[in-house]
Amino acid sequence: MLGEKIKELRQKKGLSQQKLSKLANVPQSTIWYIENGISSPTLKTLEKLARALEVPVHEFVDSQNK
Repeated sequence: MLGEKIKELRQKKGLSQQKLSKLANVPQSTIWYIENGISSPTLKTLEKLARALEVPVHEFVDSQNK
């Protein structure tokens, strides 16, 4: 699941949702909703999260196919 992958990557980097939201310039609530499977990110948000987490966007897409 995408939200689980984002949470896993965030925690590996030792980031709180608040810190990731600042790095990615997205609301903390958006990260919470994504991580909890309540909503899906837009492509633009996904790109921002990937940049902040220092991973390629395809890593998120690959996690959806597992």
